[in-house]
Amino acid sequence: MPLPITHFVRGSIGAWRVERIQAVVGPPLDPVERILILDERGPTPPAQGRWLLRGVASYERYVTRRERAELEARQPALGRREATCAALIPIAKSPAWWDLPHDERRTIFEERSAHIATGLRYLPAVARRLYQCRDLGEPFDFLTWFEYAPLDASRFEELVSTLRRSEEWRYVEREVDIRLRRAAA
Repeated sequence: MPLPITHFVRGSIGAWRVERIQAVVGPPLDPVERILILDERGPTPPAQGRWLLRGVASYERYVTRRERAELEARQPALGRREATCAALIPIAKSPAWWDLPHDERRTIFEERSAHIATGLRYLPAVARRLYQCRDLGEPFDFLTWFEYAPLDASRFEELVSTLRRSEEWRYVEREVDIRLRRAAA
């Protein structure tokens, strides 16, 4: 059974109000007011959405069994009441990255860039989920979703800054940083 596709629909409705959109590398995305997150098992994305990003929350591709167990033990659930801040960061990597064999990507990802070890330092303050998009023919390879409390905003900035300075990020050819706040009900 195929994994469900999650839709990030940008428009004028949705639980998350867009505070800013910044192109970090490559072209930007059009500005909008809100993001609505829908699982493919739910209703069809609304037609009024200005654009749509899709991804699949599948298995972690570069983690070892030990790393996965540690992430699962420390990773908080999404949707925590206090986590009213979020970031959606779509990323596309260069053809040079995808031309590397899997083991070489893993070496850059963790052994030299310490991506997983870095992320673990910010758990449980920053909850995260990775959505794979490359095999869906989307304009991005990954959609990274983070949720955190306002008190943890500086820790989130530190996390993102550390990752962006890593060797792995030299392979990023497009990145857009979308910051959000949960809309009042």
